[in-house]
Amino acid sequence: MTRRWWHLDPGGVLIGLALVALSLTPSLLPRPAILQGVLAGVAFGLGYMVGALVWWIIRSSLGWRPTARVRRAFWWGMLALAAFIIIVIGLVAVGWQNEVRALVEVSPLDAVAVGAFLAGALVTAVLLVVIGRGVRRMSAHPVRLAGPAIGLLTATVAVAAGVLALGMVVVAAIDAIYADRNGAPDAALVEPSSEFRSAGPQSAVEWQGLGRHGGTFIAGGPTAAQISEQTGVDALEPIRVYVGLAHAETVVERAELAVAELRRTGAFERELLVVATTTGSGWLEDQGVDSVEYLHAGDTAIVAVQYAYTPSWVSFLFDQDAPIGAAQATFEAVYAEWSSLPADDRPRLVTYGLSLGAHGGQETFADVDELRERTDGALFVGSPASSTMWRELQAARDAGTPAWQPVLDGGAEVRWMSQPGDTERLPGPWAEPRVLYLQHATDPITWLTPELLWSPPEWLEPEQRGADVSPSMRWIPVVTGLQVTIDMLMGQSVPARHGHNFGDVMVDGWRDVTGDAGLTPAALDALRAEIASYAITDED
Repeated sequence: MTRRWWHLDPGGVLIGLALVALSLTPSLLPRPAILQGVLAGVAFGLGYMVGALVWWIIRSSLGWRPTARVRRAFWWGMLALAAFIIIVIGLVAVGWQNEVRALVEVSPLDAVAVGAFLAGALVTAVLLVVIGRGVRRMSAHPVRLAGPAIGLLTATVAVAAGVLALGMVVVAAIDAIYADRNGAPDAALVEPSSEFRSAGPQSAVEWQGLGRHGGTFIAGGPTAAQISEQTGVDALEPIRVYVGLAHAETVVERAELAVAELRRTGAFERELLVVATTTGSGWLEDQGVDSVEYLHAGDTAIVAVQYAYTPSWVSFLFDQDAPIGAAQATFEAVYAEWSSLPADDRPRLVTYGLSLGAHGGQETFADVDELRERTDGALFVGSPASSTMWRELQAARDAGTPAWQPVLDGGAEVRWMSQPGDTERLPGPWAEPRVLYLQHATDPITWLTPELLWSPPEWLEPEQRGADVSPSMRWIPVVTGLQVTIDMLMGQSVPARHGHNFGDVMVDGWRDVTGDAGLTPAALDALRAEIASYAITDED
């Protein structure tokens, strides 16, 4: 008898439902119902694939065919299991989610969006199962002709080809969407009239070519008057230089144009020069760039070069070399000009990056020794775990210190901060140039690695776990990797002190690395409050 297209494999359903239940367990950050549904759907799809394969192997090996009575009993059992997951485990999952929400200072759930969860789960699961069944049908004919081995090989090739084709379509669609979004600066922004900004008077950088995030960076930030009002210190107009993708064909040419802009604006005469690496879409976070300008009374210059217009996760998955190439080209071009100046008549040179920008900034240097030799300090915020320097420093940390807040050589050269005052708790001196990482225990950007799919991470070990990481979170093969991937989308949806949000420590981080312009304690407190009050934004 020919199976109907809606027929489901018993093994696939069993393992799929089991993974759905496991996907409801807590992770680093709270998950909205729709994203939890998508996660459950993906978990079911993966479980279904594994279960269907196991079921096929059992049937093929044993030649067993269950009777109609056994099949009916099995499906009634699956229906009961599905109800159990939705009702009983669902209620437990709400408790887990509220535990996570309390730890990251988010209001508890006052209602459960069952509809959104089921919609996300069913649509995702059905789509994945349909794709899988299509691939299986494609391999059925080779199986009949050449046997199971060739059929399995054909199916594997077909799956790989299908995934590749689907990936290419998705990437092309994402590229088209974000190319359009990058476009020109927002129409509400005012083109700069200051000589201290790219796209200002006599600038070789055209306003329309800055793109969405470049325009926001150039048109934004505090003025000299606003800095003086906020800090009580006489201020200069901060210098901001940005070169977009449209301004030159290659990243090297864009870096050279950026250096020309630094010369034009007088950036090499300022007290502090910051080489910033953007996130994937060209974004520079207001909390980071504004903080350093306030701290140094505007006697600063910040330079950045755009290397992409898609979100960081797209660059991370499909073009990890892009931020590295941009960071290296920009730093080397700036460094060549800066190092040609008299040592006692040039600005202090520091490097800065957030998220994928931190990844690119670190990869510019072979190790921390070279970083400290060629700069006057570095601030890396929410570093991805893929960064070579970050991995090496984490691995070399002092025994007994946790992965989420390591101590290296007693904090002699490199330190980590999660909360204000963290760096001051180490008793020994902190030599200059200083390197500082801002890092949270609940930041999925930092802890998401491929190894999470098959290997338990040390940051979940009891003695390594951060105080805001749920004690109920457990590593589950494959599932935890999927959970933290979903968490990555929610990294900035939580208050500062958690996730990928560092607004409450940005001022202290910059001050630890670069000092300040003599701000009073009261002015520093007011500045901390001002920066922490910024509306949470993201690169998209």
